[in-house]
Amino acid sequence: MRDTRFTKLVLFVNSLVPLTLLLLDLYRGRVGANPLEFVTRTTGMLTLVFLMISLAVTPLRKITGANWLVKFRRMLGLFAFFYGSLHLLTYVAFDRYFHFSTIPADVVKRPFITVGMGAFFLMAPLAITSTDKMVKRLGGKRWGLLHKLVYVAAALGVFHYWLLVKSDARIPITFAFVLAVLLGYRLLIKYSPPASQHGASLFPPR
Repeated sequence: MRDTRFTKLVLFVNSLVPLTLLLLDLYRGRVGANPLEFVTRTTGMLTLVFLMISLAVTPLRKITGANWLVKFRRMLGLFAFFYGSLHLLTYVAFDRYFHFSTIPADVVKRPFITVGMGAFFLMAPLAITSTDKMVKRLGGKRWGLLHKLVYVAAALGVFHYWLLVKSDARIPITFAFVLAVLLGYRLLIKYSPPASQHGASLFPPR
């Protein structure tokens, strides 16, 4: 079994690099005329990037035979949730100014926020149940079914981005294409012999 501890450390550090660069841009005032939009778009895009990378682990593992790649999937999935949490925090802090009572009406009023909230709240239980203890508590079958919600969360995340963009939709369309390929691969494998395929979750236990 390949020792991946150093690689995990490198992955962890590099996963924090985008946040470090974002904070530096904020400190230096290099965020354009609308800092709120810049931070919101950046954290949202990082959430999707980590979701896509996480979903790519299983196809890469199966195609290359590098089964040790599965060891990075949970970390990548948790970083997707981390940046998604920052994305939500940006909205709550700088759009709603922590006036929580105004959030429900705003969610109903603006469809892209409705979809984004749906994606986040689907990701939350996946992050919470990513431990060995939760797998044992839920049982492997129920845990596996629960973690298939990641596909819905990813689709809602891409749709949220598409609704947010007012003119140039090339980036959300690119995310949609990547997601379609990743999910299409899974469907192809599932319905082609051999049919038994496992390991879809982004948040596998240790």
